[in-house]
Amino acid sequence: MVEPTVTLNQGTLRGSTATDLRGNPFLKFQGIPYAKPPLGELRFKAPVAPEPWTGVFDATKEGEVCYHRDPLKRGAISGGENCLFLNVFTKKLPADQNKALRPVMFWIHGGALIFGSGNGDMYGPEFLMTEDIVLVTINYRLGILGFVSFEDPSLEIPGNAGFKDQVMALQWVQTNISKFGGDPNNVTIFGESAGGISVHLLVLSPMAKGLFHKAIAQSGCALNPGVEASTGCTVLATTMGLDGADEKTIYNTLMGKQVEEIFEIQEKMLKDVVPCQRRPLGCVVEKNSPNPFLDDEPRTIMKTGRFNKVPFMLGFTTGEGMLFDLFGGGVSDCESVIPWYFGYEHGQPDTKIVGEQIKRFYFGDEDLSPTTKAQKYDMLSDAHFIYGMYVTILTQYSKSDAPTYLYRMSVESELNILKKVLKIEVPGVCHIDDIGYLFKTFITPEIKSGTIEETSVNRFVKLWTNFAKFGNPTPNKKDSLLTTVWKPVTNENLDFLDIGRLLVARRNPYADRMKFWKNLFALSPGGQKKSK
Repeated sequence: MVEPTVTLNQGTLRGSTATDLRGNPFLKFQGIPYAKPPLGELRFKAPVAPEPWTGVFDATKEGEVCYHRDPLKRGAISGGENCLFLNVFTKKLPADQNKALRPVMFWIHGGALIFGSGNGDMYGPEFLMTEDIVLVTINYRLGILGFVSFEDPSLEIPGNAGFKDQVMALQWVQTNISKFGGDPNNVTIFGESAGGISVHLLVLSPMAKGLFHKAIAQSGCALNPGVEASTGCTVLATTMGLDGADEKTIYNTLMGKQVEEIFEIQEKMLKDVVPCQRRPLGCVVEKNSPNPFLDDEPRTIMKTGRFNKVPFMLGFTTGEGMLFDLFGGGVSDCESVIPWYFGYEHGQPDTKIVGEQIKRFYFGDEDLSPTTKAQKYDMLSDAHFIYGMYVTILTQYSKSDAPTYLYRMSVESELNILKKVLKIEVPGVCHIDDIGYLFKTFITPEIKSGTIEETSVNRFVKLWTNFAKFGNPTPNKKDSLLTTVWKPVTNENLDFLDIGRLLVARRNPYADRMKFWKNLFALSPGGQKKSK
């Protein structure tokens, strides 16, 4: 087969071909630069538009990923600084760019903003390409490289560079995706974990306005406790042994280091971060930036309705908290799971009292032990993921004319990748396990005809691509695969779809648990402050 080529303003690309889950062909264009390499004076700064190339660009292989350590691959370190690449997958190139353009699905990978990439080892396109869409997957800068911030305006590093990379990639899509058969007026952003957080932040970002038309946030939102970071670089300075130094000195010191040295500083800095502290790296509000990614607190933006009002899907797995087994268990006491925005200080008497309340609610008279793993997972799920999503849905749905959909994933099969790796035997669906139903991963087993694995993949792909096509995941009531109508949220009795071995319409997920956290926040220093 002749290798496919596409000519953009940047130059001509040569791609390759592959086959989807059902054996049908599609085209791949990989490792496309969507920004200028963020090297030298561009390190830490907002991305700059890419430069053109001469000749034919080889888009048959993936680009370099951002330097990181991957806990899913036994802590292997890979990548570099020149990592701003994306991949495009399409069934066919258009004969006429003004006709029959297809919906675009733009994937943002997870990894706590410190690891991962958009490449095919974790996000193979073979499942989604069974539907008539154009798929884009991206890399963005991670850790210190993507999320350091300085308050000194002369340095021009207010933060959020990794999120601005995502915006730059979306701008690239607007300019170029029609050449691949994609519709720039029908772009759905979707992502999981830190990718889901990124999706929600893009919904809240004035910088991203008009660059997408639908959004799916999987297992992550802007109100999760690991999102917002402290501004400036106080923690970074302490880690580097530069307490009291001005920001220019800290910046110049960083600029003199190799990427490997910066990564060592990052790992040391993040080692002892707990949930009731703001992260030193993450999303920051840019108060004095002329073109901010985020101009106010996420909760305030939602309450005032100043967000991008597009059809929005948000959801979680039944056992999100199982993720923390990947990092050694994630909790030594119940006090340590209190989100920072509740306003408590770790180790103080009032914090210990709240920790005891949490312990009684989830464990009763029992202690954290191997026999109370299920309760521990519920507690971690709620504190780190589900409560933030609950507040997001309640705060946001009534402020938008576009529909809001909520789901819970409960299906368990051989495709639940992380739970399988962690060898967890407690019932529930681990964080990340939804990935295995949308993408082919490096540990995906053979999917056999007629199995729950095949049925579930087909359902997930259909629900997600229906949403991308129509803004409604179940538009056809006669679809034999999707036998249940997924209702949008229209009031505080939260309608949601339980995606298990069957599709079941339900209301008010984990109502008692959400009421507990709602009341806990209302009585907290942070809740009292927000209510004024």
